[in-house]
Amino acid sequence: MIRIAVIDSGVHASHPHVGGVSGGIGIDEHGTLHPDYVDRLGHGTAVAAAIREKAPNAELFAIKLFDRELAATGKSLVAACEYALTLPAHIVNLSLGTKNPEHEPALRDITARLKQFKTIVIAAGEQGGVRWLPGSLPGVWSVTLDWTVPRDTMQIERLNQHGGSFRASGLPRPIPGVPPEKNLKGLSFAVANVTGIVARLLADDPAGDPTAVVTRAFERGRRN
Repeated sequence: MIRIAVIDSGVHASHPHVGGVSGGIGIDEHGTLHPDYVDRLGHGTAVAAAIREKAPNAELFAIKLFDRELAATGKSLVAACEYALTLPAHIVNLSLGTKNPEHEPALRDITARLKQFKTIVIAAGEQGGVRWLPGSLPGVWSVTLDWTVPRDTMQIERLNQHGGSFRASGLPRPIPGVPPEKNLKGLSFAVANVTGIVARLLADDPAGDPTAVVTRAFERGRRN
């Protein structure tokens, strides 16, 4: 089973579009762990729902950074990625990023460590001239927003041992009775959509090399 660390605002595990999580943890602005991973913003729950839609059998673990607002410190972000190492996670979903270059050395170090353990970091890449971290770092599978890509698929721009680049729709999982224009949307959900698709592709060979497995499965799916 593919284990995904969802680093975000926590998760409402009982939400019908999430269907439960395997556990969760909160991390405060100092990087200290605490047990509260309840989502008070809805963002992390919507991200988890988008992932679950595409990878219904994946094991989700919530790592909560955001509490009352979508803001966190660089120290807490690094601590969240370090915690993902302990799970261990097959995929770390980062539907977020920082523009602050001061955090680059620490984020470069932790993403390199995750890669050593064959953990895929899927994160927001450069978008609209903004270089998001850690999505723009070597080894990370970065995602950019492309509204022309259908919501149930993705486009691979580059995928090799040095990292990956994908394009995907920014539409989340639909909510019955809620018009799409009033639902959350954007780059965060492009990242989540790619994570869900990648998790589904990896499910048949979770111990294999992620780059090779995803490439083969994606090409096979295109042929079919």
